[in-house]
Amino acid sequence: MAIIRPFKALRPKKEFAHLVASVPYDVVNTEEAKELVKGNEYSLLRVTRSEVELPDNIDHYSAEVYEHAKANLEKLINNGILFNDEKPFFYFYRQIMNGRAQTGIAATYSVEDYKNNVIMKHEKTRKDKEDDRTRHIITTKAQTGPVFLTYRGSEKVREIIKKVTENQKPEYDFTAADSIQHTMWVCPEEYNQIIIDEIAKVDKLYIADGHHRAASAFRTCEEMKKNNPNHSGNEEYNYFLAVLFSADELKILPYNRVVVDLNGYTDVQFMEKVKENFDIQQIEYQEPKNPKEFCMYLNGKWYLLKPNTNVKKAASVGDNLDVSILQNYLLHPILGIDDPRTSKRIDFIGGIRGTQELVKLVDSGKFKVAFLLYPVTLDDLMAISDAGEIMPPKSTWFEPKLRDGIVIHTI
Repeated sequence: MAIIRPFKALRPKKEFAHLVASVPYDVVNTEEAKELVKGNEYSLLRVTRSEVELPDNIDHYSAEVYEHAKANLEKLINNGILFNDEKPFFYFYRQIMNGRAQTGIAATYSVEDYKNNVIMKHEKTRKDKEDDRTRHIITTKAQTGPVFLTYRGSEKVREIIKKVTENQKPEYDFTAADSIQHTMWVCPEEYNQIIIDEIAKVDKLYIADGHHRAASAFRTCEEMKKNNPNHSGNEEYNYFLAVLFSADELKILPYNRVVVDLNGYTDVQFMEKVKENFDIQQIEYQEPKNPKEFCMYLNGKWYLLKPNTNVKKAASVGDNLDVSILQNYLLHPILGIDDPRTSKRIDFIGGIRGTQELVKLVDSGKFKVAFLLYPVTLDDLMAISDAGEIMPPKSTWFEPKLRDGIVIHTI
């Protein structure tokens, strides 16, 4: 059974919410973060990426950076920009992008559930990224951005969300610079126990996005537990901030590929090699309409690739995904991309950037060929997690991203 808890959020006053709320710390680099905070002294990026206020040559993982993050968070609190709710609440968080809405429950979730695989993972994490966010949480004593969770849904929870969002005035409602609307309601306490009981009936929750945040929350808990002789299991560090969405409301965008060269093959030789495992048809531009279809852009022309009988059904769930078929039957054997995580000859383009980005990159001469994929489904993600497997690198792109700073969990 899964554990969900209301909590006393640290959050912005209504008039500052649109200024405090920021893009996730890990979707921008330092230069981009500096641009985003210009003219906005309240942006939470000044906490999550506090190096934006420090000298350019500073080590981003130095103690000074984390201490500056702590000071900036305290400044927002002391100046009355952020305040703590006096009672624990659930918060309903809706995002609308291109007319599509998704509404989740911002709450705290059990680190023990993460440890025991009630909360399922599908990605490997990097130690350096875990180290960074663990130090950030421990220094600031706050989880400043949520993990993105999903599950198969609950009709009763859906009814409560519908009732509250249709009949209660939202606490926050603003549209960010990227045209995504963010709306948040404070859930009345009368629904707390129903939500807790309904989620307790759920066997598994799934991390959709935010594996490093979840891993860092786990490491923080272990560290603070070790240093607390009176540890009881009820401390706030035993829980982490996340927003839980029903899977039927979510959309995964494709994670497309571009490759810098043809591994020494001429165009004709390359096409002949591709024909060994794929049927090829020249087409006008289109996106893949079905799983196991790939659109390839080469020399100003689009081609539809469909696996032929040489592409066999694999034993593992992950090896049957489109990203694995492309990797195992084309990128590796033909283009020599043995490890897409480390190869400098391949890049990954999130679906949010559009197909025109692929065309631009190839037409510029920087890349030679592009591959447009059919997106992984939520069922795929859950099947991978249930099988205890790891999703191939750069498989999923969730959009819209959850904003940091709409609610913060202090530990």
